[in-house]
Amino acid sequence: MAKAKKAAPKKAAKKAAKKAAPKKAVKKAAPKKAAKKVAKKAAPKKKRTPNAAFMVALTPSPALAEVIGSKPAPRTDMIKKIWDYIKKNGLQDKTNKRNINADAKLKTLFGGKNQVSMFDLAKIVSQNVK
Repeated sequence: MAKAKKAAPKKAAKKAAKKAAPKKAVKKAAPKKAAKKVAKKAAPKKKRTPNAAFMVALTPSPALAEVIGSKPAPRTDMIKKIWDYIKKNGLQDKTNKRNINADAKLKTLFGGKNQVSMFDLAKIVSQNVK
């Protein structure tokens, strides 16, 4: 019986130490709620009409005409044709895809710069149309 009495204070001390120690906050995963699918009538989608300002056919300058051709075209088509030329000739920078490396034709279009950002294309097109 002497052993039992000695063991009891040790257990009590351990329990008291556990209670005194600060508990770590343990987050329990919140139960996932099943997503309810509600049958709604889809509103009929209206077809977007393009802005007329983008669709106006503009005449390209001689520098721009070397790249895309001399036929009048909307700005959107001009930028598409420039991108087609860039991709066909592999002029997009390999390390930074946002930059476009200029060849002889594009260098005149870019105002003598060796490299421009893709975000400057719209500005370059607007400077080279009539």
